[in-house]
Amino acid sequence: MDYKKDIKEYFERLKNTIDQMSIDDINGLMNVLENARESGKQIFIMGNGGSAATASHSVCDFNKGVSYGKDRKRYKFICLNDNFPTMMAYANDVSYDDVFVEPLKNFFNEGDIVIGISGSGNSKNVLKAIEWANDNGGVTVGISGYTGGKMKQMSRFNVHVPIMDMQITEDIHMVLVHCIMKILGGGHC
Repeated sequence: MDYKKDIKEYFERLKNTIDQMSIDDINGLMNVLENARESGKQIFIMGNGGSAATASHSVCDFNKGVSYGKDRKRYKFICLNDNFPTMMAYANDVSYDDVFVEPLKNFFNEGDIVIGISGSGNSKNVLKAIEWANDNGGVTVGISGYTGGKMKQMSRFNVHVPIMDMQITEDIHMVLVHCIMKILGGGHC
């Protein structure tokens, strides 16, 4: 079979969506991350499904990729979806809606950054952690797609991928992580 037309259409949609992204919002997120590094604040990040993979990948890229070998303060990224036993304990004993907010309560300090990644912007467990961080002196960031959902309204800073397509949203979220990592690590895009 010849899939070339479909491949081209997918990449065209991806490129067109990237062109619609707010560079100001991305720049704002980069400043939040750099301010956190400079001031020694922790950065908590979370997501479900593909967004969980992006959150986990982000921690690797910043804690090692951006920080290793640098003669400066390091990033303090913590992924709230990387500890499966803790997540499953809260999901089983309390509620899946609490799998991020409860561990956050153990480690969070006022002024820390809390980043939620949600394609729809409506993941209840992410929203609950964002709301708690807002109520407890956190700096909240929403990274979303579709319409941005409730998270776009609740978060202090936002990077929104303006498309109603989960795969393109998740593609761009990962590109965003790599772009920011490369720039903040001194490698530039």
